[in-house]
Amino acid sequence: MIVDERLVSYINSLDTGNTEILDQIEREALAGYVPVIRKEMQSFLKLMLSLKKPSKILEVGTAVGFSALLMAEYAPKDAQITTIENYEKRIPIARENFRRVGREGQITLLEGDAAEVLGTLQESYDFIFMDAAKGQYIHFMPEILRLLARDGVLISDNVLQDGDIIESRFAVTRRNRTIHKRMRDYLYQLTHSDELVTAVLPIGDGITVSLRKA
Repeated sequence: MIVDERLVSYINSLDTGNTEILDQIEREALAGYVPVIRKEMQSFLKLMLSLKKPSKILEVGTAVGFSALLMAEYAPKDAQITTIENYEKRIPIARENFRRVGREGQITLLEGDAAEVLGTLQESYDFIFMDAAKGQYIHFMPEILRLLARDGVLISDNVLQDGDIIESRFAVTRRNRTIHKRMRDYLYQLTHSDELVTAVLPIGDGITVSLRKA
């Protein structure tokens, strides 16, 4: 927990929730030990979607479709969402969830490794949400920048690794050192890019918000 747990609990207690079907899908995901974006991240996404009003959204990391459905609910009604998922067991669940909510015509799910799928995309997106394998963010970055429209917003979730990001690589467990280094590299490149203006924020497990310069 990056921010005091009691403070987070209080902030989340002020949240008014989502639609009944979204709340149900969230409960089902958590019951099945499928991670979904945290309440504070949900609130932040709603705010950013209201401010940006994107028409084309790209999500890297669908899971069971909860965050794509959340974005569909709070983005403009004519917004089109493309989402990428590689885990075969979750893909049919996501498709069924899109059908349940009546969003299958608005959300396009692309199956496969994002490192490969991103290279096939030719459109530009004014809103990109990164919530996939954290150690791969740095590898996705060149394609993400190619696809991000001028004045587009890139949001990356779970970038502070429960606070471990501030530790020396030798202070984290050996199995996490590669991810630790890659995430530090990703954060450095985002914050030092000539093409982006980036803020790193302690929301949830840490997020970055980047604006593509016009």
